[in-house]
Amino acid sequence: MQLLEHFKELTLHPKNAEELKGLILQLAVQGKLTQKWREENPEIEPAEKLLVRIKKYNAENLAKKGRRVKSQKVEMEIELDLPSKWIQVRNQDLFTLQKGKNPKDLSETIKNYPYQDIEALDRGNVRRFSNDEKAPKCTDEDILVVCDGSRSGLVLDGKTGIVGSTLAIIETPPFIKEYIKIIFQQDYQRANSNMIGAAIPHLDTKNLLLEVIGLPPLAEQKAIVEVVNQLFAEVEQLEALTKERIQLKEDFVTSALNQLTQAAESDVATHWELVKSQFGIFFTEKSSIKKLREAILQLAVQGKLTHHWRSSARLSARLPDGQGVEVEPASVLLEKIKTEKEQLIKAGKIKKEKPLPEISEDEIPYELPGGWVWCRLSQITELITKGSSPNWQGVQYVEEGKGILFVTSENVGSYELIWKNKKFVETKFNEIEPRSILKKNDLLMNIVGGSIGRTAIYNIDEVANINQAVTIIRLLPLNSFDFMLHFFNSPTCISYMFDKQVDNARPNLSMGNIANFLIPLPSLKEQKAIVEKVNGLMALCDQLEQEIETHHTTQEHWMQSCLREVVQVESVEEPFLPIAAEPSERYGKK
Repeated sequence: MQLLEHFKELTLHPKNAEELKGLILQLAVQGKLTQKWREENPEIEPAEKLLVRIKKYNAENLAKKGRRVKSQKVEMEIELDLPSKWIQVRNQDLFTLQKGKNPKDLSETIKNYPYQDIEALDRGNVRRFSNDEKAPKCTDEDILVVCDGSRSGLVLDGKTGIVGSTLAIIETPPFIKEYIKIIFQQDYQRANSNMIGAAIPHLDTKNLLLEVIGLPPLAEQKAIVEVVNQLFAEVEQLEALTKERIQLKEDFVTSALNQLTQAAESDVATHWELVKSQFGIFFTEKSSIKKLREAILQLAVQGKLTHHWRSSARLSARLPDGQGVEVEPASVLLEKIKTEKEQLIKAGKIKKEKPLPEISEDEIPYELPGGWVWCRLSQITELITKGSSPNWQGVQYVEEGKGILFVTSENVGSYELIWKNKKFVETKFNEIEPRSILKKNDLLMNIVGGSIGRTAIYNIDEVANINQAVTIIRLLPLNSFDFMLHFFNSPTCISYMFDKQVDNARPNLSMGNIANFLIPLPSLKEQKAIVEKVNGLMALCDQLEQEIETHHTTQEHWMQSCLREVVQVESVEEPFLPIAAEPSERYGKK
């Protein structure tokens, strides 16, 4: 089969498998998978005779249950281009649909009827039962379709029992059941064309029954089901191989980067060259580039990116007078920062803080290079504070231009400020909370919920304040803001944050824990050298990500080209072709 020739290339990414399955179903219900089969089997019973048997079966089946066939009248007909011996029908000609309901006497003690709902079907066992004789019931012969929630349209095999309100029973003759399941899989699970409702989407069963489809002869239905099952098996086999290949790549990336970050300073360059040589083979997913960025930051805060820089600095310092500049150790920088902070306290510009605890050996996560020192964040900052809620202060939110910018945790991303949703509060908030008024170059860190640790620099001049989920970290000038930004976004610091978070109603970081953060402090010159090195490597990561994006886009275009060739149409904007008109046309709506 021609489609199979494309499978290996088209399943290079797991998401393509679902698209291919959608295409297979699309071709199936159009009769394009069985074109050769029809040529080899010309003497088959046409679908007109099959439809007579279907209607007879449905009427007799409902009569046994004291019900009758209810068909909706439709004024407008749709004309489909169908293969020979197919017939155009509406779903209401092929099956009946009965919505489930929740019986009043549900209990966990065994009664006459097991209660089938989505949870029971997911678990594979029933926990509740009912004696409600009037409730809708299904059998193993029926099909169930999910009517409410995110999985609306999902088709399930029937299970004996009472059916819950989130499901509907599809009753159809057993001899066309497998083909009906293909119809559901092709149109309703994928297209969502019969979904209504915004808060909780649910299946519009009335329109579903009016859907116009093509009905193949019974013999061809069986051939279609067989071909679909065969092709699905092929896709799933190749999908499994693709996932295995991707997992092997991820395992290599993880192992190689672990060796890189754990290598001795003198061996980092060798390990980096090994990783770099594998970019085109193993670093082909954005997830691997994310891990590479994390490894770069880890090496940076360990001082392993600037091993050769320190060696060059030491050599430079030994040159004749006037030709070399010695790099002072970080301990000297720390003393300068201490002096500057004492002067600010003496001038009344900042408050004197409580003495910080000594750094114990047990706290130190790794050994630092020569010339570096461990310190606590509070030692190198002018201010560490969080904001407040306007509601607590009786302050109202206002429109832009009528107040001050109000920064919340949703505005603070990793490395960047996010301004999709800007908020503003009354100007008096700054009078109530002057301590949390932002200054340019303040570091902003999220300290509450799932975004804990995301840190960015406030790099604009606009007057602003912050809420209680954001912390200001205002460094003293004798520091590199960019170096500290890299540190706060590094795996070392993120791990430390999650280790120190307080888990109340929502996880959060206390001001005390933030003040006590351990900081690996190099000299100011080395801080700047690290920033330059990291920025260069991050630019390389940006380039790799762009190449991946370009490759994926090219492959997607190629895939669409292959699909167009397979379905033999002149112009296709999407990978799936509608089998009928848009809903407004299908049902005669204006």
